[in-house]
Amino acid sequence: MQPTFPPDAAGDAVTTEEYALPRAESLLAATLALMTGYVQGCCDEHRGPMAQKVVQHLLSLSQHPLLTPDFQTLLWNLHTRWLEQSRQTAPRAAQQTTPADAALWHKAPEVVQ
Repeated sequence: MQPTFPPDAAGDAVTTEEYALPRAESLLAATLALMTGYVQGCCDEHRGPMAQKVVQHLLSLSQHPLLTPDFQTLLWNLHTRWLEQSRQTAPRAAQQTTPADAALWHKAPEVVQ
């Protein structure tokens, strides 16, 4: 006898990742995803723009009318901290210019015999 599963139990990636969230919750979910990406980011080239987007999201959330004043204050404080973080991250990304051959594991020989 075969077990029966609900339609979504098969693990369809498209349907299991779709959510119908109110605007504040979807913005909060996106912000948390960006924060996770920032922490797990591989390089400053991507982290700087992610930090800037987190700042924008936290600012929008801190002014959202459906959130309580205490939660808005918490979000404003997080916004302030992430704003400082984005300012520290952006210059490092701009200064981190490397020569074209620096990405190689070893330098190519100057002369080939």
